[in-house]
Order: sequence, then C-alpha cells, then structure tokens
Amino acid sequence: MTDTLQTINNIDELATQENLENWDVLMGAFLSSLDVKEKTRQTYYWAMTQYFEWLQMTGRALNALSNADIIAYKNDLLRKRLAPLTVRVYLCAVRRFYAWAESSRLHPNIARDVRSPRTGKGFKKLHLSEAEIEALLEYAKDRSLRDYAMLNLIVRTGLRTVEVVRADIGDIKLKKGRRILYVMGKGHDSKDDFVILTDAAWGPLKEYLTVRGDPVKKHPLFATDGKGHRGERMSPRGVQYVCKNAIKAIGLDSHEYSAHSLRHTTAVLMLKNGADWKDVQRVLRHSSPVTTQIYTASIEEELRLQRCPEAILDDAF
Repeated sequence: MTDTLQTINNIDELATQENLENWDVLMGAFLSSLDVKEKTRQTYYWAMTQYFEWLQMTGRALNALSNADIIAYKNDLLRKRLAPLTVRVYLCAVRRFYAWAESSRLHPNIARDVRSPRTGKGFKKLHLSEAEIEALLEYAKDRSLRDYAMLNLIVRTGLRTVEVVRADIGDIKLKKGRRILYVMGKGHDSKDDFVILTDAAWGPLKEYLTVRGDPVKKHPLFATDGKGHRGERMSPRGVQYVCKNAIKAIGLDSHEYSAHSLRHTTAVLMLKNGADWKDVQRVLRHSSPVTTQIYTASIEEELRLQRCPEAILDDAF
C-alpha cells in the first residue's frame, strides 16, 4: 500500500478536479485494503465515486471538509428520495474510507460519528397465504413444467434467487436416506449447506428434469428455454421475472410482492403450521436467529389485522 501511495503525501492533493489520476490511485489503495468479496469491493467503488462527484458538484475541496459536510452529503442523498438502505450503503463506504485514510495518516476521520438513516421496522415484502400459494402453483403448472418445479421448490425450501441460479443437477444427492439439494448460500464460496427435498418438492422437479432429458450433473438445475439461449443457466433476473410474473398473474400486482416474498412465505407458513423459529432458522440457513425472528413479527402483524382489536370499540359505542 505504501508503494501505491508514493505519489500522494496527503489527501489534500485531491482537492482539485485535475487530480483524477491521484483519486484512482487512492481508491485503488483503499479498495485493496478491504478484506471483502469482489462484488462488495465494486459496490464501495461505486459508492465512493458518487461521493467524489458530489464534492465536485457542490464545489467542496477535499482539504477543507469536516463532519458537517458528511452530514450535508447524507441529507442530500435523503432529499433525492433514495431508499434508506441505499443511503446506508453509501455512508458505510464513506465511513470505511475515512477510517482507512486516518489509519494511513492521510486525513482525520471526519465520518466517524455520522449515523445512517433508519430503515424502519415495516416489512418491505409481503408473504402469500396458503390459498394464494395454491393459486400460484396452479398457474405455474398450467404454464410450464420448469416454472412449476421452480416455484414449488422455492416455496417448500425457502431458496434464495441466487441459490436457485447456482444450483446444478449434480447437487441433488441422497444423505442418510433423504434426498437433498446442496446450495451455495448468500456470501458463501462453496456449496456447503443443503435443503431437504420432500416428495412434494421432488415430484415436480423430477418430472421437469425427465422431460428436459438433461442428465449431466454439471448442467444447471433450471435452464433457459428461450430461442438462442436454450439450455443455458438462468440469470437472477430471469428467476425473479418468473416469480414476479406468477405473483402478478394471481392478482397480487404490487411492489410489495417479489421473488423474496416466496422465501418469506416459506418461513411464515412453517411458523403458522407448528414449526418453531429454530426450525425456520435451519431451513432458511440464517446465520443469526435475529433475522429469523423477523418472521415471527410478521405473523403477529397478520393476526393483528385479522382480529382488529380496535373493533372492540364498535361494540362499546
């Protein structure tokens, strides 16, 4: 890192727009210091680029910034009506950058005490009821074997979109008499976890693979069927489209429903039908029980809407 920064003695040298080359050197050194995945590194680069462009647009020099300027940047992001989660990502990058700059003796950490906006406690995605899931699967069954097998698998195992995309035919194994599907979970580098394929999950999948006639283990579990790309691995966007299109087809045409709603549904329906949150944590492969307990709150919200305690007052007067 020291060699990379030979041309920069202080962050003040980036105060003018002409020093874009130095900015790239600084960003290269900062990003190489992060022990993160490449995708996360790219996200930080994008976020810091937005920050640098904002400094230029507002006429702020890097050598004259303070904590107040970082707060002004946060407020400007919020005024643009960006999602709170997006603002949190941008500010996280800025905080990590200034922490690194301070440790490298390039600039004081002026972002240390800047807080991220709250994301709220509401649920961004809604779950489907038992009747809606039945309607969803009936729609998919009439449409295509692939879509039916995919949607059925997701709602019975809680697979994430990326896990569906990464799955290969060869990931289906037998383990102590149980048929399982090995998955590469979120943030993992290998397929080191699994979901159990019950008969209800395996049946439609088996029929789809039989009709597809594609027994090669390294081939994707779900393949595209479009002209010119038939047999290729589906993209995350493709899986999301199949899920969203089916959800819209049964009348749930709202931004609150998405592919993630099906994973949410898996958790909620398990809890409603007798599973405890530890069971759900294992099925959804959450590293933290706190994440799983979000779904318990979702059920409480549903029951509150159904029971409507406010209606007690209707009987009182």
